[in-house]
Amino acid sequence: MIEKIIDFSVNNRFVIFLLYVGIIAYGIYSMVHTPVDAIPDLSENQVIIWTEWMGRSPQIIEDQITYPLTTNLQGMPKVKAVRSQSMFGMSFIYVIFDDDAEIYWARSRVLEKLSQVQGTLPEGVKPLIGPDGTGVGHVYWYHLQSSKYDLGELRAIQDYYMKLGLQSVEGVAEIASVGGFIKQYQIDVDPNRLNAYGLSVSDVVNAVQRSNKDVGGRNIESSDIEYFVRGKGYITKVEDIDEISIISGKSGIPVRIKDVANVQIGADIRRGLMDMNGEGEVVGGIVVMRYGENAQTVIDRIKEKIKELEKGLPEGIKVQTSYDRSGLISNSIETLMRAIIEECIIVSLIVLVFLFHFRSALRILIEIPVAILISFILMRQFGITSNIMSLGGLIISIGILVDASIVMVENAYRNIAKAQELELVINYKEIAAKSAKQVGRAIFFSEAIIVVSFLPVFMLEGQEGKLFHPLAFTKTFAIAGSAFITITLVPMLMTMFMKGKMRPENKNPVNNFFSKLYDPVLRLALKY
Repeated sequence: MIEKIIDFSVNNRFVIFLLYVGIIAYGIYSMVHTPVDAIPDLSENQVIIWTEWMGRSPQIIEDQITYPLTTNLQGMPKVKAVRSQSMFGMSFIYVIFDDDAEIYWARSRVLEKLSQVQGTLPEGVKPLIGPDGTGVGHVYWYHLQSSKYDLGELRAIQDYYMKLGLQSVEGVAEIASVGGFIKQYQIDVDPNRLNAYGLSVSDVVNAVQRSNKDVGGRNIESSDIEYFVRGKGYITKVEDIDEISIISGKSGIPVRIKDVANVQIGADIRRGLMDMNGEGEVVGGIVVMRYGENAQTVIDRIKEKIKELEKGLPEGIKVQTSYDRSGLISNSIETLMRAIIEECIIVSLIVLVFLFHFRSALRILIEIPVAILISFILMRQFGITSNIMSLGGLIISIGILVDASIVMVENAYRNIAKAQELELVINYKEIAAKSAKQVGRAIFFSEAIIVVSFLPVFMLEGQEGKLFHPLAFTKTFAIAGSAFITITLVPMLMTMFMKGKMRPENKNPVNNFFSKLYDPVLRLALKY
């Protein structure tokens, strides 16, 4: 079979040429569009359920929310573990799925289960599912800087302007606001005044709830004009709450909120803050990338959107970058690409020095970029990102990529040099095909054995597997591409480049120099 492929490659050079033009074009496209990140995603394949029930102790949260949800979520398919955490007023449940479970399929199963257990939870409690991001999805942080506005005003701008604008960016799962003060209308009830009127706190709460709403009425026709009747009751300022009537007294005088309480604008209870370089508090946002997105592309989109939103900010507010993963990604990719280029140059020089034939060396070096492009094609098809581990697999495979070609070219070089030394009529095409057939089968299966040697790496599971699988995959892709190139492209290029004067091994000055070094040592070893 391999011999037939070699014959086809030698006799149909134009077909092979078109095939590799297509491979190179699609390889460049795949390299440009393959998702880029600094490191592989080692986070668990998880879905987070968050439930809020403010004012309740951790024990009540555990008994009435966390425990019922945890026990019901354990029966879902492909669930590896269910972890939970109860705290004051909040419950967090982490449903860990098997690594082969598709994330959106897993989220659908969780939503189905939550709809079934909703009736067992306390009234008014509704579990929420977390964003479809991963543990390494925090790709960009920013903060608002201003000497003119306080933290409460900056938080309002973040929540109602910046957050809403950035959430529309493609690839963003969530914009999490951090720092500042969340604005609240606070009603401080005086228990003595409340008791004097014979009222309770629930009466105040019900009165505020009844008043803070719009209502619709019927329409009225007058003079061929239709009027719509509506009652406008939404609270917009502190005075609106002050004037809310709780009850009417015996004399018909209403008891209002301001009669039993003090109303003011304040801040919600804070569970954390955001400090910038120890210089003070700031208000910011965390960009959480959606599962499976290209980190570099999402960051670029976020930066473009921020430039647009900055035009609508009040004067004196600037958006500053707190954390930007694109720098780490760029530095990692540049370091690895530089290492690949350096290895290619070193391999090129060694091949050129030992073969002492420029065109033969050039033919070998064509294989390196083509094999790398084939790796990127397969990376894109298998959904593997370009990161420090996957590109590391390409780096350690550079030396192996040219081994097969060197053997095949050196065999053809030796046969042509021998024919020239004997002054025979040389048919370069025939010698190239014959030389390729002599070693083609052995080379192909030696490459296959190297690929098989990486099977134990593919057996790794969990975080170890997620860390080393990209390296093993890209190295395997590169070697598989090299094996394919060896029996298709290499024989065709041999018929084109391996021409001209070839020096026999005994007339190669480099070979002679190293022979003089190791021949005495070899003879001494054989003697003893």
